[in-house]
Amino acid sequence: MQCRQIGGAMKFIHTSDWHLGRKLHNQELLDYQREFCKWLLATAQEQQAAAVVVAGDIYDRALPPVEAVQILDETVAAFAKSDVELILTPGNHDSAVRLSYGGKVMADSGVHLRTDVPGITQPVVLSDEYGDVGFYGIPYLLPDAVMAELEADRSHEAVLAAAAERIRADAGERGLERIVVMAHAFIKGGSAKAEESESERDISVGGIADASAAVFDGFNYTALGHLHGPQTVSLAESDTVVAYSGSPLAFSFSERNHTKSVALVKINGTGTVSVERLPIPVGRGMRQEKGNLEELLAQAADDPGDTRAWLKVILTDNVRPESPMERLRGVWHNTIALDFQPAGAVGETQLAPLGRLERQNPTLVTKDFMEFHTGAEPDQVRSELIDGVVTASGEEAK
Repeated sequence: MQCRQIGGAMKFIHTSDWHLGRKLHNQELLDYQREFCKWLLATAQEQQAAAVVVAGDIYDRALPPVEAVQILDETVAAFAKSDVELILTPGNHDSAVRLSYGGKVMADSGVHLRTDVPGITQPVVLSDEYGDVGFYGIPYLLPDAVMAELEADRSHEAVLAAAAERIRADAGERGLERIVVMAHAFIKGGSAKAEESESERDISVGGIADASAAVFDGFNYTALGHLHGPQTVSLAESDTVVAYSGSPLAFSFSERNHTKSVALVKINGTGTVSVERLPIPVGRGMRQEKGNLEELLAQAADDPGDTRAWLKVILTDNVRPESPMERLRGVWHNTIALDFQPAGAVGETQLAPLGRLERQNPTLVTKDFMEFHTGAEPDQVRSELIDGVVTASGEEAK
């Protein structure tokens, strides 16, 4: 248990899903991620926050690139020299074992890692003028890996509920009445559905991927990670605040309209929580354009728009034009993603299941694929070309 005294009511910053090392359509984000980490510490000091809590997915993968490790190393070193405590838990993208390296040494410098089940009941305790606040970290709990240790059923809700019960018991023994919990999971509220993004990895297991916010009832604030959009999860008839901070940067074009932020949380002497979202002035904008290639090229010539923002283009041409990406980048230099949604496409928006591919007629599969993407059957020239290629490959029609 770590104790530290601060003046005034308790204030801390909640963030998550840094995904250090991730790229956006092969575009490096490391410089922006390093800039965010520096901004985060400066902001915590400016706001006189006692701590920064990071609710999982520090890295983008279990074996992060060297540059990502360097960014975290620089960040940890900077926090260790500051008067702001840093509390981190792993998410489903992290390797808990690797992230925990050096944790016992770093704790003496105000950097706290909670990466395993025993660590769930080892709070970081910070004190303000009203008394103690316990910060409990729940690492990402893969049911198959921890259900025996937690004596829980095989679901995300069951293992989280078991972890929460351990926290309640531990807080009761310590006499802690103000409690902050960190968790990395897909949490749903009583009436609202959490909003997902394309860049989040599915954490389904046994068909059960989510858990109810009710497992956190009774805590003052639950700092969540996993979803990349900042949002509060409803918990009916409860004073508990359950919230996602969202990621600091956009990692897919589905996040282009997000206002990326961190949550500045304040807990007063009675345990009442207030949350202020602080916009993150880091990264680049994102936008999306949709239409016929020639029309878009003409549009770009007249008004290029925000030339610094990353751009995704959705082409509606019925026949795929030649070298579309090269032509688009000639006018919109930051075009990094290209998709096709032919305006003439009709009927189903998904291909019908094919079954075992080796049993399918390769000629029909190819023609169906072309029809799906163009909205029309291939003409005679293309049909003959497909037939010729299939014949030459030795795959006769079945």
